[in-house]
Amino acid sequence: MVDLSAEMAELWARVGGPGPGRARAIQFAAATAGEGVSTVAREFAFFAAAHAGKRVWLVDLDVLGEAQVLSIADAPERYGRLGPASSASPDGSAFFTVQPPLRRPDGRAWSDARYFAAYAVGDVSLWVTQFRRDAMKPRQSVHILPNGAYWNALRRHADLVVVDAPPADRSQAALTVAPFMEDTVLVVAADQRDVQAPARLRDAIASAGGRCSGLFFNRANFDAPRFLNNAF
Repeated sequence: MVDLSAEMAELWARVGGPGPGRARAIQFAAATAGEGVSTVAREFAFFAAAHAGKRVWLVDLDVLGEAQVLSIADAPERYGRLGPASSASPDGSAFFTVQPPLRRPDGRAWSDARYFAAYAVGDVSLWVTQFRRDAMKPRQSVHILPNGAYWNALRRHADLVVVDAPPADRSQAALTVAPFMEDTVLVVAADQRDVQAPARLRDAIASAGGRCSGLFFNRANFDAPRFLNNAF
């Protein structure tokens, strides 16, 4: 496992922590798969909880992927062990909906929030989410909602919400939630020289009502192209 502590310290200094009395939601996104978004989001959340002393929620927006909870569970020596599952919704809201809904014996719909769990991580103030795929039935599908209710509820229970978005080349999730984030950080692999894809994603996020606060070169060992330096 590559230690990104130094890079996370620099990113924390650049993006900044929550302001007084105001929690922030920061999304990490990429134009294409393989840029290392999940690693950067996870390390940023862990740094904020372990070194900056913040209450942090790491929300996996790739609800069917489970990458974050599995990665943390596989590295207890680094992150600590996962605690028992609990609800990932403070008030019953959710940023997704599962359709068609399941029905209880009394005919009422099963709450979307019941598909979503959270785990405390180690002995730092970090929680990671997991979508309960096992609770879905055949012919059900999950859809990300263009609604800020869940994010506002989570801000009341955290200093920082870190959102790991699936790549834009296979999902519109990053664009859907961008208007409800304080910032979106675009992640580009260090060996990626094509600036057009992240530039298009930056513009799409702005058009959707979101804000791109910067671009992070994952494991960068070269100077960023001038275009990107000027664009963010």
